[in-house]
Amino acid sequence: MVVPTLGADDALADCLRALETQTFERFEVVVVDNSGANRVPAHSARVRVISNASNVGFGSAMNQAIRASEAPYVAALNDDAEADPAWLEKLVAAAEARPRAGMFASEVRLAGSGMLDSAGMLIAADGSSKQRGHGQPPSNFAKCQDALCPSGSAALYRRKMLDEIGLFDETFFLYCEDTDLGLRGRRAGWECGYVSGATVVHRYSHSAGRATPLKAYYVERNRLYTAIKNLPFAMLVTAPFYAVARYFWHLVSMLEGRGKVAEFRKAGYSTALLPFLVVRAHVSALVRLPRLISERRRIRLSARIGAGEFRALLAEYSIDVRQVAAL
Repeated sequence: MVVPTLGADDALADCLRALETQTFERFEVVVVDNSGANRVPAHSARVRVISNASNVGFGSAMNQAIRASEAPYVAALNDDAEADPAWLEKLVAAAEARPRAGMFASEVRLAGSGMLDSAGMLIAADGSSKQRGHGQPPSNFAKCQDALCPSGSAALYRRKMLDEIGLFDETFFLYCEDTDLGLRGRRAGWECGYVSGATVVHRYSHSAGRATPLKAYYVERNRLYTAIKNLPFAMLVTAPFYAVARYFWHLVSMLEGRGKVAEFRKAGYSTALLPFLVVRAHVSALVRLPRLISERRRIRLSARIGAGEFRALLAEYSIDVRQVAAL
């Protein structure tokens, strides 16, 4: 069990207290402290702390803990999420029943509303990813079923899959690492299950903020990283056109008072900053293009499903760019 933390605050304490109530007992908690201040005290004999001198990002924190463990399963949990007592038991039971599934999505609920934060992830034609079922009642996803990939806010990964496809891409730093990892796993032929009833309650974006320039930049940059690395060529060619359409719908949603751009504006940031952040994200992707293409080639060569089958899988779990802009 890996819990990366930046704030190391009361939310983390609540998260760890909830883990002490788990009905599944054979697990260790590794808290990776990215605060740079060694602020995480020892909570119990079950909790081990890895302290970093600075914030190394979500992916690096996850990888540190994964490399420090030999457990057959690795659970990821945000420090602002509280797990139901049966959470781990239900995830592990699902994993034992589905040996071809390399990852499992939790029933993640939004704190204070009872509505879903995610029941797995969806992907748009430009490489943007969004939580499946976000804002919907949990009853809409009351049955265990397949998913594209899990949200890293509360997920279970099979070590055998991680050994095969590699760990989280540390160059992402924040956001979309879970989508990238999930897509790599699916291309390698691994399945993903959604486990209804494996419930956690999530304080959405408690650590990094709901709508900030930092988040806007990393989400856009990492969308490009994800697309270049993972989208089939036919989708990659058309992705820029879908991105332009999404920018248009972001503007429309903002004028209607909805979506992340409206949230960005309400937080006191100038919308004039957004084009600069988009350009900066594209420059970063261009600088890293040789590495991204090399990663793309490696993923393609190790793929167990063809581009056509993978494209059909992405279509099954797709979300329209207009919906992305409105959420």
